[in-house]
Parts: sequence; C-alpha cells; structure tokens
Amino acid sequence: MCSIILHRDATGIFIAANRDEMKNRPWDAPAEYWSGICGGRDRLGGGSWAALNRAGVFAALLNRHGTLGPAPGKRSRGELPLLALAHDSADKAAAALAGQDAGAYRSFNLVIADASAAYLLRGLGDGLIDAQALTARVTMITSGEPNERALPRIARHLPRFEAQPRENWKTLLADASGTREEQLNIPAPADGFGTVCALLVDLPKTSPATQCFAPGPPDRTGFSRLDW
Repeated sequence: MCSIILHRDATGIFIAANRDEMKNRPWDAPAEYWSGICGGRDRLGGGSWAALNRAGVFAALLNRHGTLGPAPGKRSRGELPLLALAHDSADKAAAALAGQDAGAYRSFNLVIADASAAYLLRGLGDGLIDAQALTARVTMITSGEPNERALPRIARHLPRFEAQPRENWKTLLADASGTREEQLNIPAPADGFGTVCALLVDLPKTSPATQCFAPGPPDRTGFSRLDW
C-alpha cells in the first residue's frame, strides 16, 4: 500500500488508500485467508499489505524510499499487518510491535488504526521499530513521514483531502494527474509499476468496521463492500 490517507473526527476514523506495485507481482483480493482477519494476500511473500480484523483493528503496510520488493536475509514485511492484527485494539498492537528489531525487515511504514486511535510504526532498516500517534484531522503517508510536504505526492494531494469531505475521497483516489512523482493513481504498462488496487475503510465508534475494495486502478474499477 503506497498511499494512505486517514480522517479523524468524533465519530471515528476513515481511511482511503491506493496500492502501488509491480503489475506482474501476483496477489489475491481481500478475503478471510487468516482466521478473524480479512485482507489482501500477497502470493509471493504470503502476507498482506492491508487487512482488518473482527475487533475493528486495521493495519496497512507501505515501503519507505527505495525499498520495493524483497531482499536476501530479510523477513517479509507482509507479516507485519498480520502480527498487528493479532491484537484487539490499535493501542495494544502498536505497543506490541514497537521496540522490536527493525533490522529484520527492509524499511517500512506500518499504519495501525481502530475507531479511537491511529499509529505510524516505522522500521528504518536497523535499530528498533518506533511508534508515533497520528492525531491530525487528516494525515497522508506515502514512503516517508506523515504529511511530509517535501514529497511531491503529498504536497499536491494532501490539501485536496483536507479540503474535501470524506464522502468525496473515493474520487480523489482516482486522480491520475500531475507528474510521475506527484501522481496518486499511477498508470502503468502491463508489466510495469503502478496503482493496482484501492481500499476504503470505515472505523466508526458506534457500529462495525467496513471495507470497500477496488480490484484495479480506482479511475477504472468500482468499489465493492467486502464481507467476512
């Protein structure tokens, strides 16, 4: 998952995300491949890039700068969302993973959220995994730091997400305008790199969490609600 945007208010947390990947890397659309966890499955690494558990905890993985794909001697980062979703709250999941060995993985950003809290966990390739709470009304994360406006994609798109109600975020995810560095929805040839799917996640405080999934670029593929 290469772009994720979170909206926080008194009713809960809403998330929109586009996944960017090599078109020829095989994956399975979200389902309950792991007991109590519904998420997309990466066929190469066996883990997930984004998933939701029955307790209403969501976790999504993003690569940091220049770390696309696996590396010899490193564990698959796709196991990290599944480790997080072994817990029944975002607080517990963040506490469990923070302080573990970041050097076991290529560098990553891991977003963990439920209806009440959201965290960014960073693995920087060595040292320990660190965690920070995400408290802004709108937070956008790609391959660097939250709301890092030095990144062209965030500089271009964060103001749009801040200005629009979350009901319009599905349309914003489909925007393929701008330079390659700015694009949120990245067109790609059949064997190249680009946006391969998209996700909308609602984590309300007063009702069960829901996910809607688009199995292709969101400008050309509709969203459908995922059921357990």
